[in-house]
Amino acid sequence: MRVAIVHYWLLGARGGERVVEAICRLFPQADIFTLFYEPDLIRSRKVYASFLNPLRKFHRGLLPLMPLALESFDLRDYDLVISSESGPAKGVLTPSAARHICYCHTPMRYLWELYPAYRNEFTSGPLSRALLPVFAHYLRTWDVATSYRVDSFLANSRNVRRRIWKTYRRRSTVCYPPVAVESFYSKTSMDYFLIVSELVAYKRLDYAVRLCAEKGYALKVVGDGPAYRLLKRLAGHTVEFCGRVSDSDLRSLYASAAAFLMPGEEDFGIGMVEALASGKPVIALGRGGAREIVTEGCGILFPQPTQECLGDAMRRFEHFRDQFDPSHLQQRAAEFSEDRFRTLFLQAVFRQKALSNVCLEAAPVPSI
Repeated sequence: MRVAIVHYWLLGARGGERVVEAICRLFPQADIFTLFYEPDLIRSRKVYASFLNPLRKFHRGLLPLMPLALESFDLRDYDLVISSESGPAKGVLTPSAARHICYCHTPMRYLWELYPAYRNEFTSGPLSRALLPVFAHYLRTWDVATSYRVDSFLANSRNVRRRIWKTYRRRSTVCYPPVAVESFYSKTSMDYFLIVSELVAYKRLDYAVRLCAEKGYALKVVGDGPAYRLLKRLAGHTVEFCGRVSDSDLRSLYASAAAFLMPGEEDFGIGMVEALASGKPVIALGRGGAREIVTEGCGILFPQPTQECLGDAMRRFEHFRDQFDPSHLQQRAAEFSEDRFRTLFLQAVFRQKALSNVCLEAAPVPSI
């Protein structure tokens, strides 16, 4: 069985890329297809980048060209195509005999769930705001049409399963992303809060940074992105931006944090699981993936993305911080291990393949 893995882009080691790495371990001979690729990111296998790759530094502005680039990939020789989707990866063209399984992190946020926010808040400049509705309408039509190129969907959470049904009217199976929970450890907590995130507008880091600056909470922010300058202007002397750090440094930061902050709504939220695996409670906006991860005794959920609600949650944490049991938090994190992902993913892949074979054998042969 020849396998192709299609990922929207490989430009950093974030949650989606970690899922791709786990899928690659399940299919060691698989080839990778992607819109944009930094050559140093994956060296152990063959990676095919699209004709847009030379423009990868401007990838955020090339969304209207991505459908054309995806449809240019030649996947005729593959029996199984696995697309990893939170951009337009599922839009590839596959042969009729191949199975196409889409592991969906979310339907494209900027076209669906967060489109009003992108149009009215997150998009700067009058030209961009004028062009966004035109391109978004065309891309939404293409996005829905390409959902029928997928034979079966896997959702990374119950939250995303609802979005897939709402957007595409397609059913999906939940398969939580893999987290290397055994590689994290706990140490005595120090008096700082931790955020690990890409620095982009929809993550809603602004009000968390502003609160910590005003109230004097020590905060370390790990990650990089286009919102860095704005967040830096909001920060005071108690807020430290660490940039991108190595895996070992990241584990150390988790291990010594007092708690992990998640101020925005996440599709799933691998960072929250990593914090629990480090024995640290989570203070999160009570929407999206946080409602599936942060169960009783694992942290504090707050109702609205405002400074007031986050401030109340942080004060509650200070009152109850000694009651959080690191071993209980780590037990909860173990439910999202890579072993569990491997079992559920392979069950879904081969169950769908078996169903496909049954349907093909049962299909009547048309007379001529």
